[in-house]
Amino acid sequence: MSDKEKSKARAEQVKGKLKETAGRAVGNERLTAEGRAEKTRGNARQAKEKIKDTFKG
Repeated sequence: MSDKEKSKARAEQVKGKLKETAGRAVGNERLTAEGRAEKTRGNARQAKEKIKDTFKG
């Protein structure tokens, strides 16, 4: 299950980065902010998985 969560985190990071970049390209601050938020959620999810892996071993 950890691999599944890690891939979800990575997908969320990538999706957020794309939204953020698209928002900046068209000058849409709302889209940029949404992208930043998604990227942050992905980073948090990835950090959680790294902590879980640390305590497994």
